[in-house]
Amino acid sequence: MKIKSLDPRITRAGIESEESMEIQLQPLDHFETYEVFHQKKRGTHHQHVGTVHAPNPEMALLFGKEQYGRRGACVNIWVTKTADIFASDYDDSDIFDTTPEKLYREAAPYKVMDRINEYKAKQAQENA
Repeated sequence: MKIKSLDPRITRAGIESEESMEIQLQPLDHFETYEVFHQKKRGTHHQHVGTVHAPNPEMALLFGKEQYGRRGACVNIWVTKTADIFASDYDDSDIFDTTPEKLYREAAPYKVMDRINEYKAKQAQENA
């Protein structure tokens, strides 16, 4: 695939007709997309803030810092190739369903407040 320069300084000068300005692109000679995650303050979770196009991870980190790190508080940035992210399909949403008979995992059924209140009342009587 041949592409001409997109630089307006070159196109205004009429140089676009020269063969030397054309670039031969191979299938993988384009910028990849990287997902950017930033952390607002130490100890908090990283949050996805956007996507950048970059030729390599180092440039993606630099572009991510320039694009998303200067707008607000930011102490750390992660970048990862979009192609490296693996996600579940919406058709597989049943893997997140839980069975309702696992109530033993919830703290609500354990009623200890009655025992705590009895203990407090007993302590109040003994101290009175």
